[in-house]
Amino acid sequence: MQTILKVENLHVNFYTNQRCNKALRGISFELKKGRTLCMVGESGCGKSVTANAIMALLPELSRIEEGSITYWENGEKRSLETLKRNGPEIRALRGEEIAMIFQDPMTALNPVFSVGFQINEMLMSHSSMSKKEAIKKSISLLTDMGVPAPDQRVFEYPHQYSGGMRQRAMIAMAMACQPKVLIADEPTTALDVTIQAQIFELMNTLKEEKEMAMMLITHDMGVVAEMADDVAVMYMGLIVESGTVMQVLGNPTHPYTSALLESIPILGKGKSQNLEPIKGTTPDPYNRPIGCQFAPRCKYADEKCHTKMPPEFFVDETHMIRCFKYEELNHGK
Repeated sequence: MQTILKVENLHVNFYTNQRCNKALRGISFELKKGRTLCMVGESGCGKSVTANAIMALLPELSRIEEGSITYWENGEKRSLETLKRNGPEIRALRGEEIAMIFQDPMTALNPVFSVGFQINEMLMSHSSMSKKEAIKKSISLLTDMGVPAPDQRVFEYPHQYSGGMRQRAMIAMAMACQPKVLIADEPTTALDVTIQAQIFELMNTLKEEKEMAMMLITHDMGVVAEMADDVAVMYMGLIVESGTVMQVLGNPTHPYTSALLESIPILGKGKSQNLEPIKGTTPDPYNRPIGCQFAPRCKYADEKCHTKMPPEFFVDETHMIRCFKYEELNHGK
C-alpha cells in the first residue's frame, strides 16, 4: 500500500516555568492509503500531541526539536514540520487534504457562529461552492451523522446542541471535504453505541471508496479490534509496540501491551475472569526513569532495563517492540 504520510524520529518538547517536558521522544510510523492506524495507550502518553504536531496545532510553548513529518500531496513531497504555524501553506492543507476530529467539540467549535456557518466555511474555502450549495451540503452531512431535523439544526449554535450532537457536527466538518488523511482523536467518546457504529461505518466507507488514510486515537480495544489495520501502542512519549492488528492484539509481546489487554474485561466471560490492573502510576514527565520508561511498573524488569533505554527490535518486518526481554517473553507463550 502507498504511504501518504510518514513521521520519522519525532521529538516534541513543552517548555513551562523554566522546565522541559519531553512529550514525544522519537516516534516513527506511516499512514498508508486505505488503511487505519490505531494509536492506543494511557492518557498523557502523547497520542494527541502527535496528532497536533501533524496538523501544526501545537501550543506556543512547544517545539518540534527533531524529526520529520512528510506528506505526499499528489505525488509531491511536503515537509510539514517546516511549515509556518497558521501560515497559508498549512491552512490550505488543513480540512481539504488532512482533517482532524478533535476530542472536545465544545472547545473546537466556535460558540459565536452557527454550526452550519462553520461547516460552510470549510466547504467554501476549499471549493468553488456558493453559499446556497454549501448550506445544502452541510444539511446532507448532518443528516449522514444522524442529527435530527438537520435543516433546522444547521442554523443553530453549538450551545443549542447536546454533547453528542456537537461531536457529530465536529465529525461532519472534518469529513466535509473528503480528506485524504483523517486524524480522529477519540471521535465517538460522547456518542451512544448506535450512532458510534453508524459513524465508524461511514468512516470505513470513505476509507474504502476514496482510499483515505486514517489515524484513530482511542482507549477502546473493541474499537481497535473492529477498525484497525495497524496498531501503535504508546507509553510516555514512545511507541513501545507496533504492527498489524493481528500481530499486536493476537501476539502482544511488550509487557505494557500485555498488561493493557489483561486489564480489559472480555464479553461473555462473566464474573469468572481475572482482571489485572497495571500496577503503579505513570512517572512524572519532568522526572522520568533513566532506562525503559515502563521498567518501574514491569514485573519482568531487570537491572539493564532500569539503566538503559531499549532500542527498537523487530520480531518480523512489520512487528516492532521496544523491550530487552521480548525474545524471552515471546518464547514463554
